[in-house]
Amino acid sequence: MSALFEPYTLRSLTFPNRVWMPPMCQYSAAPDGPLTGAPTDWHFQHYGARAAGGTGLIIVEATGVSPEGRISPYDLGIWNDAQVEAFRRITAFLKSQGTVAGIQLGHAGRKASTDRPWKGGGPVGPEEHGWQAVAPSAIAFDERHAAPAELTADGIREIVGQFAEAARRSLDAGFEVAEIHGAHGYLIGQFLSPHSNHRTDEYGGSYENRTRFALEVVDAVRAVWPDELPLFFRISATDWLEGRAGWTADDTVLFASDLARHGVDLIDVSTGGNASGVRIPVGPGYQVPFAARVRNEAGVPAAAVGLITDAEQAEKILANGEADAILLGRELLRDPSFARRAARELGGAVHVPDQYHRSV
Repeated sequence: MSALFEPYTLRSLTFPNRVWMPPMCQYSAAPDGPLTGAPTDWHFQHYGARAAGGTGLIIVEATGVSPEGRISPYDLGIWNDAQVEAFRRITAFLKSQGTVAGIQLGHAGRKASTDRPWKGGGPVGPEEHGWQAVAPSAIAFDERHAAPAELTADGIREIVGQFAEAARRSLDAGFEVAEIHGAHGYLIGQFLSPHSNHRTDEYGGSYENRTRFALEVVDAVRAVWPDELPLFFRISATDWLEGRAGWTADDTVLFASDLARHGVDLIDVSTGGNASGVRIPVGPGYQVPFAARVRNEAGVPAAAVGLITDAEQAEKILANGEADAILLGRELLRDPSFARRAARELGGAVHVPDQYHRSV
């Protein structure tokens, strides 16, 4: 059997294959009104097409645990019941196609309140539905961003509670995987890295202090997330700040073990996003070695992502023991039926809707 199409089980949940879709923001939710942050017809067709194409797990894009936690005013959120109800339509369709429905829960921190990428992605003010960003320290991400407000200890505790409440709502919405967003320079990643965290209290300074917020979030989510369902954590394995203070691959291997002890079942391994102007050696599979280190040095299941674009490449990563699953971003945007095509190439089996039987 092809490794890419071998089922995979975490806790009591079995994924039909290892072709997984990572979170990719669509910036297509309403910025105001009664359905602010709720998924729309765009989201339904976007995720539904990939499910009909045979994708084993779809992780819905970064979803704000509060209005201020969104990256942009056009991002999804899951802080109220109207959003939960809108998500149920999507999760029900994904399940009808044999796809596992996951959601990424996040808070953007100092990178919040920005415009859509195709509008330049710069910060937006109140006149454009924007708000005051918060962070571990009052340090702007780059010259375009204003300095965020430094979170108080009470503010940190409030956000921990928002993650837990968002996880509870996610379960009610029909999701079976929750992923905590600790990557790409958003709030949890900002706490992890000494590049962005200059605090001198119990949330800053040492490795133990800088990881405290992340582990408190994990504990709060795990407390409301069923024991039989898996919890993921997405991490940027390195800030790519060679020779400067930042989060490193060695930190990630150590932290992966900490996360596993707190109930995380799989690490979704990416890199970068916390420091502007860094040089990243982008190329095919450039982030796979970081996933391999998590899997083989920390002994924690890991998923690989980053310019993985063809079936043979994905198969080789799994066969070499570098990852337990493959997250295909750009390729699933290009080809919603990647899984079906890859199954033909590799001799694997994948769900095909009856309506598409002539495509087999």
